[in-house]
Amino acid sequence: MAQSPPRWILPAIVVGQLLATSVWFAVNAVIIDLQRYWGLSGGEGLLTTAVQLGFISGTLLFAVLGLADRFHPSRLFLGCALLAAVCNALVIALIDMLGVVLGLRFLVGFFLAGVYPVGMKIAAAWYHGGLGRALGFLVGALVLGTASPHLVQALGADWPWQGVLLATSVAAVLGGLLVARVPEGPHLARGGAVRFSGVLRAFRVPDFRAAALGYFGHMWELYAFWAFVPVWLMAWGVQGADLSLASFAIIALGAVGCAGGGYLAARVGSGRVALGQLAVSGSCCLLSPLLFFAPLPLLLGFLMLWGLTVAGDSPQFSTLSARHAPPAVVGSALTLLNSIGFGITVVSLSLLEALQHLLPPAWLLLPLALGPCIGLVFGRHLLRREVPVA
Repeated sequence: MAQSPPRWILPAIVVGQLLATSVWFAVNAVIIDLQRYWGLSGGEGLLTTAVQLGFISGTLLFAVLGLADRFHPSRLFLGCALLAAVCNALVIALIDMLGVVLGLRFLVGFFLAGVYPVGMKIAAAWYHGGLGRALGFLVGALVLGTASPHLVQALGADWPWQGVLLATSVAAVLGGLLVARVPEGPHLARGGAVRFSGVLRAFRVPDFRAAALGYFGHMWELYAFWAFVPVWLMAWGVQGADLSLASFAIIALGAVGCAGGGYLAARVGSGRVALGQLAVSGSCCLLSPLLFFAPLPLLLGFLMLWGLTVAGDSPQFSTLSARHAPPAVVGSALTLLNSIGFGITVVSLSLLEALQHLLPPAWLLLPLALGPCIGLVFGRHLLRREVPVA
């Protein structure tokens, strides 16, 4: 019988990833201060898009060069966390140059490609069985890391915006140092060269294609919701520390959806969990114009349900994609899937960036329903022959 991993391994990876990914949305948490500084209206989508483009570029380059195979994954995680922290902190010194700030946000995303996917690789090397639950915790850590700058801003309401960026950079350094202590797991897989020419074979597999299209629909909604839910709340009238705290709670609840979904998938199957959460979040998209006019307690309850389900399907779509990809091209297929998914986020972020100046606030989040609708239509194949997998 295989020996169980030491108990500290998964918490170390989860907490390390939570801290390291706090730089992902650090600028979004202080966007009001930066808009005032630059004299701009908007920019939420632009700044987030820069990070997404960096992450896409980094993911592809890391995969093509096989960096996670050439270097000790934990040390690669540390190096990338340190570099992301430096780029995040440099925004403070170079804030007068918007173009340079966008470049720095691109680099933050680029180096996060050595944090989020590499963290999953480290976990997979230790948790060969029960990977669905492990991924639930890891994606939950990403969600909490994404939400954490809003919490820092809420707790330090009197801080200058520079304090939030410094705090998240310090957190990223600590996260890298924590994961650096994790040794290589017994199931560490050394991947071969990435072969995108063979990935089309994966899309000929109905179950993989269904998982991929479900994931793409999920990604259309996810990052745009995270970036613009503070804008939506501010348009309703929520301000200051209340805005930051509400944004944190709404986004952070996605971690509960991820972890809880991992446990539920072991009972009812990943497909049912993924499509069920996608259906709930898609319904929230459709109802959003009506709920915008609700009293604040009802509005916050609605947004918390949306935040819970908008991220909770992510680890299950990843698990399903890995499970149904042809073994010979699984690494290449998942790399391309990840890159396409984040590319889709750039489109939805750019769309909402433009629409916030054209639509009444109540209607701003409605276009996000397109992704869940497409994901549910094409992903329903996953419900056939679905069996629980621990």
